Amino acid sequence: MSNDTTIQLLSGNSPHAPIGLAPMAGFTDRAMRGLSLGQGAVLAMTEVVNAAGLTHDSKRTYHLLETGEHEHPVAAHMYGIEPAVMAEAARRAEATGRFDFIDVNSGCPVRKIVAKGAGAALMGDVPRLAAIVTAIREAVELPVTVKTRIGLTPDTCNIHDLSAAVEDAGASALFIHGRFACNKHSGPVDWDLIAEVKQKRSMPIWGNGSARTGEEAVQFLKQYGVDGVLIGRGAIGNPWIFREAQAAWEGREIAPRSLVELRETVDVHLRDLVALKAMERKYRHAGALAAQTAAVMVIRPHLLKYVGGLPGWREVRRALNDMRTIDEVMAAVGRVSSGQWGMGSEQWWGK
Repeated sequence: MSNDTTIQLLSGNSPHAPIGLAPMAGFTDRAMRGLSLGQGAVLAMTEVVNAAGLTHDSKRTYHLLETGEHEHPVAAHMYGIEPAVMAEAARRAEATGRFDFIDVNSGCPVRKIVAKGAGAALMGDVPRLAAIVTAIREAVELPVTVKTRIGLTPDTCNIHDLSAAVEDAGASALFIHGRFACNKHSGPVDWDLIAEVKQKRSMPIWGNGSARTGEEAVQFLKQYGVDGVLIGRGAIGNPWIFREAQAAWEGREIAPRSLVELRETVDVHLRDLVALKAMERKYRHAGALAAQTAAVMVIRPHLLKYVGGLPGWREVRRALNDMRTIDEVMAAVGRVSSGQWGMGSEQWWGK
């Protein structure tokens, strides 16, 4: 994808609903991103990547940059504190030829990242954040964006200063999670404040937070006038949320999901996870979990969402911790979708 096309997409200039997949540590790996993009997400981002790890050629860090053959548009989403290190990491990510833009994390509230002065801590050092954006822009040809929050705490809400600084530094877009870092993923999302930022800035502004359905994401998009909306937890075990968003955007009925499609999607998701875990075992210690077992552990939270609401889904939840292989997972999904754990239906009625 050309840089001009990416910038147009970030500006919301696309025939598709400008609804993308938000980055989530432990979730937005290649498997989840591929399914989301396949269902209509207009963009996706990797899990948060340690810039220093890339500059030290860490195989484990580079593994987080694994992408699918046709996975576009996608951003290398990274964190760090030193502008020169971030710039070099961005250059290395660009050199892989896999990415359409570079995204700087300045909103992650995880303690070990904040303790280093990175992630959400960068909201408290706006000049450094701006310097990072500038350094990356000088190092790469790809567009540079920033993912942040409205502030560290209610007493230190500086999103207007931060947005002005990163815009002046040349960021191509700003993604704003409408909660304070201190609240992590709980509490209300201040979409009104996100809208205020949009009114003040010339660069594209995307909002993020609390969209649980495709219709709700489109409602936020229209109500608050942002250039796009990112969906995070609402997409776990539900890649169809992006298909729903596109239908809502076009004002048409949402295509129902059959139980056959459910089974096929879980199978694709799980097999891609197995492939990823098999690659990961090459650089982990000898006692690392077998690829299938590791993949099953990763898909657990997705699986509960995939089958949630179907008759027998509680039986899946109870059996989940004992599952170790693809066959065991697919057998459980098959029992749910065929009605062997309750009244079955070939029509999906859940969200």
